[in-house]
Amino acid sequence: MKPVKFASLTLAATLLSALPATAPASAAEGDSVLGTWRAASKNGVIEISRCGTSICGKLMNSDLIRTNPELLDVHNKDEAKRTRKLKGLQILGGFERDDGKWTGGSIYNPEDGGTYKATITPAGPDTLKLKGCIVWPLCKTQTWTRMK
Repeated sequence: MKPVKFASLTLAATLLSALPATAPASAAEGDSVLGTWRAASKNGVIEISRCGTSICGKLMNSDLIRTNPELLDVHNKDEAKRTRKLKGLQILGGFERDDGKWTGGSIYNPEDGGTYKATITPAGPDTLKLKGCIVWPLCKTQTWTRMK
């Protein structure tokens, strides 16, 4: 079985809105993942924003995108999607809020064209732990850092 290549993911995120000061604590905690994040490898930048009651993440930049802004999703397992540009591509989605973290979602890895089950856990005001799994226990965790 091929190992998961989350170390090669190129990801991060941009803060789209701020909560009013009167927002309930649980909503504020859920929104703590919103923003722009730098992934652990290849200087990936992912923008995490609200998608209805869930969250979504788009790949906004990486070392490879800086070299070629027109870079395409050539490794996608679905041949019809191989002409999509990587810049701005949604790579996170389908999450549900669950006791301080976001679970049940998925992450797409454009490096290998695979989509993996994912969990996002805030690990401080400027740090996220993103765990991606082929199937449990075949998982890998990355630490993402908020970009100022």
